[in-house]
Amino acid sequence: MRFFPWGFWLLCVASAPGRGDSGSKARSCAEVRQLYGAKGFSLSGVPQAEISGEHLRICPQGYTCCTSEMEENFANKSRSEFEAMMKEAGRSVQTTLTAQHRSFDSYFQDLLNKSEKALYDAFPSMYGELYTQNMKVFKDLYSELRRYYRGSNINLEEALNEFWTRLLERLFKLLNPQYHITDEYLDCMVKHAEQHKPFGEVPRDLKVKATRAFIAARSYAQGFLVGSDVVKKVSQVSLSHECTRAIMKLMYCPHCRGMSSVRPCNNYCLNVVKGCLANQADLNTEWKYLMDSLAVVADRIDGPYNVDAVIGTIHVRIAEAISNLQENKDSLTAKVFQGCGNPKISTKGSSSEDKKRRGKVPLEEKSSAQALKMLVLDAKGNLTALKTYWITLPGSLCSKKVMASSAADDKCWNGMTKGSYLPEVMGDGLANQINNPEVEVDITKPDMTIRQQIMQLKIMTNRLGNANIGNDVDFQDASDDMSGSGSGDSCPDDVCGKRLSKSPSTRQPETHAIPKQSGHGINGASSRSLPSAFLLLLLSVAFLAAQHLCR
Repeated sequence: MRFFPWGFWLLCVASAPGRGDSGSKARSCAEVRQLYGAKGFSLSGVPQAEISGEHLRICPQGYTCCTSEMEENFANKSRSEFEAMMKEAGRSVQTTLTAQHRSFDSYFQDLLNKSEKALYDAFPSMYGELYTQNMKVFKDLYSELRRYYRGSNINLEEALNEFWTRLLERLFKLLNPQYHITDEYLDCMVKHAEQHKPFGEVPRDLKVKATRAFIAARSYAQGFLVGSDVVKKVSQVSLSHECTRAIMKLMYCPHCRGMSSVRPCNNYCLNVVKGCLANQADLNTEWKYLMDSLAVVADRIDGPYNVDAVIGTIHVRIAEAISNLQENKDSLTAKVFQGCGNPKISTKGSSSEDKKRRGKVPLEEKSSAQALKMLVLDAKGNLTALKTYWITLPGSLCSKKVMASSAADDKCWNGMTKGSYLPEVMGDGLANQINNPEVEVDITKPDMTIRQQIMQLKIMTNRLGNANIGNDVDFQDASDDMSGSGSGDSCPDDVCGKRLSKSPSTRQPETHAIPKQSGHGINGASSRSLPSAFLLLLLSVAFLAAQHLCR
C-alpha cells in the first residue's frame, strides 16, 4: 500500500515542468500577450496568467498561455510566415538568375545592333546601288537573326541560305545591267553559280560559326529564364496540413509554453523543414544538371564558339563575300552563261553608278571580348553558388529565419520542452522522410507541380546539351516536348557523364508501408506507439489529480 503515495509523488515530479521554474505560482502571460498583439490579433480573451492546456491540439497540453483560438491563429500565422520565407528565399535566386539573363541579353543584342549599324553606315559608300537597292535583304537577315535568338521556331541554316540566295540574285542583276534577266533565268543562275562558290568560302564558314554561336546564345539566355521560372513556381507551392502543424509547433508553441526566449533546437528545426520541403529537395539533381550545363555552355560562348568574334563581325563577313563576288564577276558570269545560255540584251542603258567598281573600305572591328569574359566569369560564380540551393534551403531557413539555436545547445525548444533534441536529422528528399519524427509525409504521393518543374529542368538541360555540341532544338512550349526531349541522351559527357540511368526525378516513387502515426513524445521519439485511448484517459485523470494535490 506504500506504492500509492510514491506513485503520486512521481506524478507530482512529472507535472513540475508544466510550470517551468516558477514553482506553484501561475506564470504571467505578458510576453505572449505582447507577441499576440504585435501579430495583429485582438487581446480579448487572452489569458493574463497560465491556464490548463487540455484544449490544445498542436502544442503540448501542459500549462499554457494559449487558448484554442490563439493556437489556431498562431498556426495560420506560422503557415503564412513560413510561405513568405520560402518566397523571399526564392526571390533572391530569381533575382540572381534574371540579372544574369539581363546582362547577357543586353550584351548579345548590343553586339548584333552594332554589327547592323556598322553595315548600314559603311555599305552605302562601299557598294552604292549594290547596297541601296537591296537594303531590305540585309534588314531581313538581321530581323531573322533576332527572331531566332528570341525563341522563334526558325531554321537558322535555312534563313542564312535564303539570305545568300536572295543576295546573289539581286547582285547578279546589278552587276550585269546590260542584260534582261528573268526570274526563270535567275533560278538557273543560282543552281549553276552555287557550284562555283560566288561568295567564296564566306557563306559556308559563317553558317557553321553563326549557327553554333546563335544556338548557344539562345539556349544560354533561355536557361536562366527557365531556372528563374521554376524557382518562382516551386516557391508558391502551399504547405500541407501536417507541415502547418509542425511549423506551428516549432515557431509558436514555445511562446504558448511561456518559453519565448528559448530558441528551437537546430536539428529539430531541420527535421521540420526537411519534412515540409521534401518534394522541393527532389529538384536537387536536375537543378544541379541545369547549373552545370549553363556553365559548360558559358565556356563555349566565350571559347570555341567565340560569340563576340562571330556575331560582332557579321557585317565584315558579308562585305568580304560581296567583294569576292565582285572580283569573280567575269568568270562567274561566263560559267552561268555557259550553263544557262546568254540572256537577252536589255533595252535599258546601264547607269554609270552600276559600272563603278567600289574600293574596299576597311570596316571597324571593335572587340568586346573582355566584357564577355567578365560576364561569363560572373555567371559561373553565381551558378556554382546556386547549385546546392534546394538541399541547403532547410539549413538556411533554420539559421537565418527561424533563428534556431546552435547544434550543441542542450537547452533549446525540442518540440515538448526546453532540453536537448535526440532524434537524428533526416536525409534530403521525399523518400528519406519515411521516418521523420516531426512531420508525417506520404512519400507515395509526390507533389505534381514540383514534378512538372523537374521535367522543365530536364527539358532545358537537354537543350543546353544539344547547344553544347552545336545541335539546334526547337524552342516550342516545353509542355509540347515533355514526352521525350527530357531524356538527357544528348547531354554532354562533361555535364551528364556520371548521370544515373534513372534519376530520382523520373523513377516511380518507392512504395513503403506507412508507419502508424507516431506520438511526438518526449524528445520527439517516434518509435513508441500511442497508448490505448482508455489508458490515456486514466493517466490524464491521475496526472490532473496529482497536480491538484501537489499545489
